[in-house]
Amino acid sequence: MFSGMSTFTQVHVVISLIGIGSGLVVAFGLLAAKRLDAWTALFLVSTVLTSVTGFMFPFHGFLPSYGVGAISMVALAIAIFARYGRHLAGSWRRTYAITAMVSLYLNVFVLVAQLFMKVPALHALAPTQSEPPFKITQLVVLVVFVAWTIAAAKKFRIAVG
Repeated sequence: MFSGMSTFTQVHVVISLIGIGSGLVVAFGLLAAKRLDAWTALFLVSTVLTSVTGFMFPFHGFLPSYGVGAISMVALAIAIFARYGRHLAGSWRRTYAITAMVSLYLNVFVLVAQLFMKVPALHALAPTQSEPPFKITQLVVLVVFVAWTIAAAKKFRIAVG
């Protein structure tokens, strides 16, 4: 899995996968109206680290990944403020659910893009990432996350614990 990757890239990938894995746990928790404090902390920290380390790769000029990272950082800042600054009070509970889901979606969006770049079978289907298999996959991921976010925002507004 890591052959040919620098140590920095390996660390970035591991942090990203931790963010996605813990984010999925948190997302299912949102559907059950559960806060899952430890999982939430792991998700938020690892997702912030994913975005921060993503900006540290040696590229020149503005890349689309920088835009995704910037949007993710804004969503994460709001999620962290809603969760820890406002303690999920009132409308901040729904705000947290939405921004946490947006942050997770952006990580999964990048994961799909990376899979199409790095996995030979997927790369063969969409070498420039402008082909239908890539676009359809990203559209399906988006639709799933929109539905999941709506459900999470509705279900998480009820305080269970």
